[in-house]
Amino acid sequence: MNFRSLPFALILAFTFSTFHSIGSAQEPSEGKWIQLFNGKDLEGWTPKIRYHEAGDNHANTFRVVDGLLTVNYDGYDTFDETFGHLFYQDEFSHYRFRVEYRFIGEQCDGGPGWAIRNSGVMIHGEQPTTMAKDQDFPASIEVQLLGGDGTNPRTTANLCTPGTNVVMNDELVTRHCTSSTSKTYHGPQWVTVEIEVRGNEIIKHIVDGEVVLQYTQPQLDERDEHAKELAEKQGGIQLDKGTISLQSESHPVQFRKVELMVLKDER
Repeated sequence: MNFRSLPFALILAFTFSTFHSIGSAQEPSEGKWIQLFNGKDLEGWTPKIRYHEAGDNHANTFRVVDGLLTVNYDGYDTFDETFGHLFYQDEFSHYRFRVEYRFIGEQCDGGPGWAIRNSGVMIHGEQPTTMAKDQDFPASIEVQLLGGDGTNPRTTANLCTPGTNVVMNDELVTRHCTSSTSKTYHGPQWVTVEIEVRGNEIIKHIVDGEVVLQYTQPQLDERDEHAKELAEKQGGIQLDKGTISLQSESHPVQFRKVELMVLKDER
């Protein structure tokens, strides 16, 4: 391109557009993988950490280190059930979501035993602004990201349901967690977990290309008072869209890829 032949205003607009597109979260486009994490900062993401207001990144819990989205606790004296979530700015309904994660370092002092090498992706979630200041988890569907202890089996991409339920094999599942059929990932290696979400129809958990868990009809649990309030506001319990968030549950974890592909709604 011969910039000398272009009007100054056009050159300025081109330069601004190019600069703005570098390092920014990409706009979702149907059928194409786009990066939700730009590798530089937390643009497009909002933290909500227990006992703190939405937008307050307490103790710099969520940060970017060497191009990796990192959850760390070096600013904590003790964890004290200060569970947190980092929410992406947009809601989605039909999509594929993929992360590459690894656990690093040691669990924060005061973290619960079950949270060692434990994180998660929350889907079909509520907005961070609808969460109470002392609320621990958003009403959502959780895809657990887990690591082994070096000895015992421990699957990843399990299902947990804070304020929600799902249907499996035509039966309503009200237990809090359900294990997947994945293998165990001991050590600090990168693990790829993908989630295929088709509104309220079906959700699949996929590890290294293999479906390890699937279910239908994600819905709010009216036994939970907060979830019941959300159901009243949206006019029913069924969930067909919502926020996506990444957890902080007391063990340091890193993400080197956070990406999404919008799928066509074929209803």
